[in-house]
Amino acid sequence: MPSLIITYCAEKKPWGDNIPASEFAKKVYRAVLRIPLGQVRTYKWVATKAGSPRAARAVGQILKRNPYPLFIPCHRVISSKGAIGGYCFGKRKKQALLNLERIIKQIVV
Repeated sequence: MPSLIITYCAEKKPWGDNIPASEFAKKVYRAVLRIPLGQVRTYKWVATKAGSPRAARAVGQILKRNPYPLFIPCHRVISSKGAIGGYCFGKRKKQALLNLERIIKQIVV
């Protein structure tokens, strides 16, 4: 586990296409993996990057079932209106992770 956290903080992506998911879900996960540490993107942005710009709600459902919620950083995805949105560990933890990432980014960069 410590090596996964180091890998995560260094923004290396240890997850390949081995995740059991639909092709669209894999595209969603790949798009989310491209969101830089300490930054956020919208569900619509993820849907567009995954090739289906009108599928923002589907993106939300896919991220709700994210098998690796810390390492495929679904906490970096928010609503178009800027609302924090849901997270499997709760909205407070989602906000805490985003705040932590901003601190880590300042230290690492």
